[in-house]
Amino acid sequence: MTKDELRAELERQEQRYKEVYGGEVTTYAAQPDPERKPWRKRATVQDQAFTQELQKMEKELKAEEP
Repeated sequence: MTKDELRAELERQEQRYKEVYGGEVTTYAAQPDPERKPWRKRATVQDQAFTQELQKMEKELKAEEP
């Protein structure tokens, strides 16, 4: 079922409801999705230690180069 077919079916049901039951149909606009903030991973203690070790190694390599 495509969107157009679904819309047509809903309109038919709305008309039938109004004719048979004499009721009113209230339609509402779709609510926008809430804005999601990007998820950020916090560095763990192991991640911080790994980064420090990498920095130490880079400093040592730079010190060895003439």
